[in-house]
Amino acid sequence: MANFETYQEYQRIEDLEEDSPPGEEDLLVHVPEGLKDSWHHIKNLDNFFTRIYHFHQKNGFSCMMLSEFFELIQFLFVVTFTTFLFNCVEYDILFANRAVNHTGPGQNPLDRNKVTLTDAILPSQQCTQRIQENSWIIFLLIMAAIFWIYRLIKVFCNVLSYWEIRQFYIKALKIRMDELCNFTWQEVQDRLINLQREQQMCIHKKELTELDIYHRILRFKNYMVAMINKSLLPVQLQLPLLGNVVFLTQGLKYNFELILFWGPGSLFQNKWNLHPKYKRSGNRLELAQQLSRVILLMGLANLLLCPFILVWQVLYAFFSYTEVIRREPGSLGARRWSLYGRLYLRHFNELDHELHGRLGRGYKPTSKYMNSFTSPLLTVLAKNVAFFSGSVLAVLIALTVYDEDVLTVQHILTAITVLGVVITITRSFIPDEHMVWCPEQLLQCVLAHIHYMPDHWRGNANKSETRDEVAQLFQYKAVFILEELLSPIVTPFILIFLLRNKSLEIVDFFRNFSVEVVGVGDICSFAQMDIRRHGNPMWMSEGQTEASVYQQAENGKTELSLMHFTIKNPHWQPPQESSVFISHLKEKVHQDAQGGPSTQLLLSEAPLCSSLLSNESGSGPDNVLASVLAHPILTASGLPGRDRRFLPPNTAASAAASVLASLSTSQLPHANRSRSHGLLPTSIHPESTMYRSDRTIIDSMSNNDSRIRSNTLLSEFASAEMSLHAIYMHEVHQQSSQPQRTSGQWQNPVPMRDLHTNTGSQAHSGPATSLSMPTTLHLGGWTEEEEDEGEQEINNGSTRKLGSTRNVRLLTDIAGSPSSVWI
Repeated sequence: MANFETYQEYQRIEDLEEDSPPGEEDLLVHVPEGLKDSWHHIKNLDNFFTRIYHFHQKNGFSCMMLSEFFELIQFLFVVTFTTFLFNCVEYDILFANRAVNHTGPGQNPLDRNKVTLTDAILPSQQCTQRIQENSWIIFLLIMAAIFWIYRLIKVFCNVLSYWEIRQFYIKALKIRMDELCNFTWQEVQDRLINLQREQQMCIHKKELTELDIYHRILRFKNYMVAMINKSLLPVQLQLPLLGNVVFLTQGLKYNFELILFWGPGSLFQNKWNLHPKYKRSGNRLELAQQLSRVILLMGLANLLLCPFILVWQVLYAFFSYTEVIRREPGSLGARRWSLYGRLYLRHFNELDHELHGRLGRGYKPTSKYMNSFTSPLLTVLAKNVAFFSGSVLAVLIALTVYDEDVLTVQHILTAITVLGVVITITRSFIPDEHMVWCPEQLLQCVLAHIHYMPDHWRGNANKSETRDEVAQLFQYKAVFILEELLSPIVTPFILIFLLRNKSLEIVDFFRNFSVEVVGVGDICSFAQMDIRRHGNPMWMSEGQTEASVYQQAENGKTELSLMHFTIKNPHWQPPQESSVFISHLKEKVHQDAQGGPSTQLLLSEAPLCSSLLSNESGSGPDNVLASVLAHPILTASGLPGRDRRFLPPNTAASAAASVLASLSTSQLPHANRSRSHGLLPTSIHPESTMYRSDRTIIDSMSNNDSRIRSNTLLSEFASAEMSLHAIYMHEVHQQSSQPQRTSGQWQNPVPMRDLHTNTGSQAHSGPATSLSMPTTLHLGGWTEEEEDEGEQEINNGSTRKLGSTRNVRLLTDIAGSPSSVWI
């Protein structure tokens, strides 16, 4: 990242719809007389749209305010309860280190030595005296009180602002609070766009687009995603013995945002404008030194506050996780998407609920991939530790059942609890005896949902290095808790010794990759998804991009983000360069579909493929995706019963292309589509979109079906469509980067000699086959299926021979039933 000053200067993108002179962005909110309930000329649209989004995602005013109220009560409880435990409890009496003698009239002699809870609690006067004598406790209580008052004021401001948002939903968007949960964000967004035409919320543009709203909500998050993509933020550390470690916590991320976006001395002068001095390259060295001083001061402030933050982190973790660990010790072995993983895998212009849904769908396949790695040595140790611990625990439980007085023996309950925790932890290291080692197929299933994967993972899914890199994105919950506890200690050193060295690169990054869009303000240029400026020729944009290596987004993020946003917002009209890329991709899809399997064949294979890949969801989109992922394996095995001598080998790319091509050629005209991408063949109605995976299903639904079900199906099939694009684009990328490969498969297909069939060859209907299903197969009605022994036998590669009669019955069931395969 050198010679940044040679790149072009900060740019301003003009808009033909500009209808206000410069300088009006500082106008106050203007409400004409007689329009008290109207929203005109809103000054800070970033906060306004963000609050509208949060109001929708957090289920309305009551839920939001109740959550904030309990956050205040929770903080107050933690502080007071901790103070009480440290100053008002006599632990010598509680632990029976000091005898208690109850002497009084009418006291039972047998109860004189019995310790009650009130005996261990000090009187209020003595408790208050202890607190007053401890200056540290008083100082901490004063700090806690100041912070609580600050939070109280903030909650009060949120009540006022979100009450206004509530009125906006009811009066402007015509959405009642009892109906809010029935509206998707896309529907709310459409009403916002229509309202702009009636009431000029934004004074710079006559009409708002979906991208304008996303830019305002995700302005700073797009910058963070771009900086992670360009490896600008120092979150990867080289530590002795541990090697490459990724460290990004909530506290560290908060400090990054505070320094760069909205804190004192940040690069932005307000919520939507970069400071003018950072737009010029002449004083870049001076600005870098200034930013370095700000980072140093912020690091020293973190170092000063480290003890207080650390105490709060420990207390909050103790009260939050102790009961969960006691009840479910194995929960620490569960995994979660790391904060770094959420930024690394996030598309440009991807809202929180879209990201959470996508990563949620990828949770199970990623867990299966990570669990497929086992240590034989650790397994042997875990089995023996579990045996010895279980033996001792069984004896203690048996003695307790025989005579409950055993529980009065000192440390018996502690021993039972500890042994139970040890057994639970050791069992997590013992692999499932029915698990099959197929890391390449599992990693491809992961890719279908997370959409991003470094090139060196392909073909190396069985290596521990790849697993370790996946673990950086998909970490243990115990690792997450540990990192958060260490964050107050590590964050100051990262800021002082690592981030300061990046000051010049950060200044150059914001100058080179910021652009002003009229009506929106300064945004990250990567968020424009401009193929010409930030495309990568190795990701199907060759000949369409002018970007240098420095200007290209890594891992095809520009191209994949463009496809994701286009699919999620079918009404959005892409700019010319983006339309050319989408058109080129569509042509490539149709070209590759010529040699691919028919869509009818893929759909008939869907139940078996779902069983092969252990897909438990059973929904239509997931089964179609499973058929695309597993089709190369079935082709190599000869399961469909065709003569493979006359058919070229099928890859996941050709299977995905076949389904995508059928999605575009099976569309029906819809008059309710106001905009078009202009990329469909002339035979298709111009108002239909490029790829609408839900069209065949939604059209077949009866008019009596609810809108909620339609929206759910639309979202599911849009996600499956994006997964197909991700698979296809990664396969094409690998073919272009490694032209010597003639096959797009990741490794040689797994042989399945036990899954052969005697049926005749199946018809190959061509790439333009419609996605509409036979009458006996209701794709939209597939429900969640349970795993059965037959599926486990397929997954385990059982060598059991199948009779020809059962094989014929198997293929008959596949073609006519959406249920899972029974063998």
